[in-house]
Amino acid sequence: MNKFFLDQHGCAKNQVDGEIIVSRLLDEGFELVQDPTDADFIIINSCGFIEDAKKESLAAVYDARKIFPNKKIILAGCLAERYGKEFQENLFEVDGIFGNGDLSKIGAFVKSFPKSKKSKKEQKAKLELYEQKGVSCYNRKHFLNFKNSAYVKITEGCSNFCAFCAIPIIRGELRSRSIKEIVLEIKSLLKQGVFEINLIGQDLAAFGTGKDDDGSDLSMLLEEISKLKGNFWIRLLYIHPDHFNFNIIEKIKNDNRILPYFDIPFQSGDTQIIQLMNRTGTTQKYLSLVKKLKTQLPELALRTTFLVGFPFETQTSFENTKSFLQKISPTWSGCFCYSREEDTKAYSFKNKVPKKIAKSRADELSQIQQEITTKKLKERLNKVYDVLIEELIENPQSEDTTNDDENESNIAFALGRAWFQAPEVDGAFVVCYDKNSLKAKKQILPGQVVKAKALRVSGVDIDGVWVEK
Repeated sequence: MNKFFLDQHGCAKNQVDGEIIVSRLLDEGFELVQDPTDADFIIINSCGFIEDAKKESLAAVYDARKIFPNKKIILAGCLAERYGKEFQENLFEVDGIFGNGDLSKIGAFVKSFPKSKKSKKEQKAKLELYEQKGVSCYNRKHFLNFKNSAYVKITEGCSNFCAFCAIPIIRGELRSRSIKEIVLEIKSLLKQGVFEINLIGQDLAAFGTGKDDDGSDLSMLLEEISKLKGNFWIRLLYIHPDHFNFNIIEKIKNDNRILPYFDIPFQSGDTQIIQLMNRTGTTQKYLSLVKKLKTQLPELALRTTFLVGFPFETQTSFENTKSFLQKISPTWSGCFCYSREEDTKAYSFKNKVPKKIAKSRADELSQIQQEITTKKLKERLNKVYDVLIEELIENPQSEDTTNDDENESNIAFALGRAWFQAPEVDGAFVVCYDKNSLKAKKQILPGQVVKAKALRVSGVDIDGVWVEK
């Protein structure tokens, strides 16, 4: 039982957990394979955040057991941690359930499996759940995203207890890593050639504020990161609007490697709903926050998230959210329908919003955002940007091209991202170049940074052309 396959689900924070799991197993002599057919066992690193994510993870379990009836299957991740004891009793499709409290024990857990397997009626699934104590820190050797881009988790858990959110239930209350430990990890990543560092946590603004933390804050962390040498990007993801630390603005102004990109999940634009969500903000406070950020950082790229269909959300509440979205005019936003999660404060709320209405509202916000995104991206045209190349693509067939076949056959394309495009959630920067250029062949490779001029907007993407240095 030496070869394993990882089926990864969930958010960037769960992705880091998946990378730690893989790195631990590699260190202990296991072999990662890219095809589950070749694996001795399959690890499904699950998500347990909302209903759709839970269904997706469980579907992965059922599919794996159906396709590979004789392979061992381990359910890991948030869903395993949240419902491990229940699954041990009734989820017969898995051989083991491994929580995310202490990822360092994954090797021992796998090695403890007996070589012969009893029927599920004779043997319960092996179970390992752990109390959430600290933040896992490990020098990862394997990454699940594109080359030379990495997530660095600076906190674990959350103490905000938003009424809709199960994260504190799954991952515990907030714990922060030390600044020294984070900087050492970033140094290690830079030595490996990583260019883009995405700092993540459930709420970066809360960094250093846990009960056992040392009183550091995000501004102090950025100060230490700024002392590092080299060319790289630092992007801040997931900042709770009620706790925004304005001291970080000067750090961004003083170091152009720290990107003026913020992911601030406002969730609603209606004060009553915001406060029912167990948040202290108001619509006006949030509008003032965005105004101040845009004034201080004119190049700001803002991403946010909205949650529609929350209990008590009336049509008037929704109209206020629409107005709020139009006023803050973010470059990017996502919209999700409320998922009723047991053990959260909102679970017992009355005045539920029908799913059909919630879906209609989500679609409406998405349409508004599409128009805003197009406008925002057009403002960035005719400028030259550094673009982190992710992959080379085949020459797509253009319906409106007027080039002859010979000229078109010389065109090649690469997908990448500029600084205002976060991995996986935002649009892409499509770089066009002459595939016969020897210089282009040497420069335009996955993981490399090239210069490209933005020429036009195509949906949520920017089409551009390589600028030879």
